[in-house]
Amino acid sequence: MTTNSLPATLGELRDSGYQTVSVREEIRRNLIAKIRAEEPVFPGIIGFEQTVIPQLENAILAGQDIILLGERGQAKTRLIREMVNLLDEQIPTIAGSELNDDPYNPISPDAQRIVDEMGDAAPIAWIQRDLRYSEKLATPDISIADLIGEIDPIKVAEGRHLSDETAIHYGLVPRTNRGIFCINELPDLAERIQVGLFNLMEERDVQIKGYRIRMPLDVFVVATANPEDYTNRGRIVTPLKDRYGAQIHTHYPRTIEEEIDIMEQERNLFPDEDKVYVPSFMTEIVAEVTARARGSNEINQRSGVSVRVSISNYETLISNALRRSIRLGESIACPRVSDLPYLIASLGGKIEMETFGEGREDRLVEDLTKRATLAIFTRYCNVDDLEDIVMAFDLGNAVETGSDVPAASYASALSNVDGLSTIVSRLTGDDQRPEVVASAVEFVLEGLHLNRRLNCARTPAGGYRYAR
Repeated sequence: MTTNSLPATLGELRDSGYQTVSVREEIRRNLIAKIRAEEPVFPGIIGFEQTVIPQLENAILAGQDIILLGERGQAKTRLIREMVNLLDEQIPTIAGSELNDDPYNPISPDAQRIVDEMGDAAPIAWIQRDLRYSEKLATPDISIADLIGEIDPIKVAEGRHLSDETAIHYGLVPRTNRGIFCINELPDLAERIQVGLFNLMEERDVQIKGYRIRMPLDVFVVATANPEDYTNRGRIVTPLKDRYGAQIHTHYPRTIEEEIDIMEQERNLFPDEDKVYVPSFMTEIVAEVTARARGSNEINQRSGVSVRVSISNYETLISNALRRSIRLGESIACPRVSDLPYLIASLGGKIEMETFGEGREDRLVEDLTKRATLAIFTRYCNVDDLEDIVMAFDLGNAVETGSDVPAASYASALSNVDGLSTIVSRLTGDDQRPEVVASAVEFVLEGLHLNRRLNCARTPAGGYRYAR
């Protein structure tokens, strides 16, 4: 139905044959339709296809409330927000209702009064799916009034009696009636506030403070939690934990390819992207840095190393290449190994060190980038096949590189160092743009250095000099 053809009164809604269903049945029905049509249920979520998403689908099919348990940066909130797409595009309610009332069975005093007074002439409003999702970050200052409701002093000042239910200001949960309510970082919610959610989770109603009313709400409840908080700093009271039907563990990308897909999908994009080219080996180095960080005993692994680390590092790498291309007037921005030290700005603030000390983050970033570069170099090159390059350096050749060195300067290295042009061509293929060639040259030289076949020293200008 188009907007103009939607029923505008309760009588028209009845005549149309429209049937209301619970939010769980609605989400379940739409999930089944997507599965049958082979449509992606959670588009844009990468790496969970065989692990998390099947468990989520099972929970939805079972009509269970859900808690997603995972470390930071594991797409928990995004998963929940994607569930909004399983709601109907729009549903009817009594116009003027505060609680998205079911037109056939209103629960709020105002909606009940409108239906009693106007009958089938009661006006109908249509709610878009996005307005049926509410999200609250658990913080220590959250009160029962915020979530459930409290006496509204303004309504009392207007002349309503304290015993009048219409004097209540409804909280976030009642206002999400017939929708999805999410609490992020649930263990941070004070225990006395968690207790206030018991009825919502089991009896499907809430009791407003000071009033003998039971308000039957239709709310699909989901939550997120960090494993560290879940067991240590914060905790979920046992009766509330028991009320969640499904506890689903999320995880970080399990392959470099998945990490790269997320990086490419989530990084900031700008209109001048046609001037940016990132060689595959540089993209893989960024993803490998994160993978190495997740295995480092110098980083607090209980806190986790978010996927946002990869995304921010990727953006930083590209931005430094872009800065170079602007300053030197180069045609494209192409990241190099010499750009990797700049990752300290994007990596340092996203990890928690196990021990503190001046310069430890800088040293850690240097160590991670070197180990990542070595790992990726090993996938692309066999050191034993590069003996011609090593012998050329034995004859006294030296190459200076750096993030501020013009790409055209690397052409001399190709002509002076035997064997270098062969491996560079293999890495770049048909792309012989100077910026791409410069990136490949640095990758090869750094790989040989990390394999202890070349020496590398810093130059007074802040670059690097490779020699024997």
